Amino acid sequence: MKGTVLDLLRGRCRVRDFTDESIPDDVVRYILEAGRLSPSGGNEQPWKFVLVRDRESIERMAEIAYGQKWIRDAAMLVVLCVRDVDDRGIQKARFPGLDIESLDDQLYFRINMEEHQTKIPGTHMVLAAWEKGVGSTWISYFRVDELAEFLGLPSGYLPSEMIAFGYPKGDTEPVEKKDMDDVLIKF
Repeated sequence: MKGTVLDLLRGRCRVRDFTDESIPDDVVRYILEAGRLSPSGGNEQPWKFVLVRDRESIERMAEIAYGQKWIRDAAMLVVLCVRDVDDRGIQKARFPGLDIESLDDQLYFRINMEEHQTKIPGTHMVLAAWEKGVGSTWISYFRVDELAEFLGLPSGYLPSEMIAFGYPKGDTEPVEKKDMDDVLIKF
């Protein structure tokens, strides 16, 4: 699956049907390293990654993800976790007409999870995995607090996304993407 970044992007697809082959430790390290090297605003790196490879835990996490059975066949899951940063300055600057300060702390943190940029390291991991022939699928549909408790996350951290990884069973077909004219607004 080697090639340029664009080759990897063009060929990457969602994989939900995995073989029972485990992912070698060196490939797992490669995938995690791609996430670790990801950029973040102010180089804050406000994330933690939880690597889950044991069958029993993966099965439990599939249940926490509203019983999505396909997750059970993944060779590993990586949970992308964000830290609660009590700094509303960025959002206040971005949305000066909104009263960001009056939002409840827990509500603000949960709504603002996307601002913590875990999709950047996750995307890097997905591409590094694909380069090594490992497929993946993002999982956003799960009970956040229950997963945090199951994983025993440090205080102030919540899971924002999970990614299931494994070797694809059978052929994979990338999904057709919109044409450039459909996504580019010329200014």
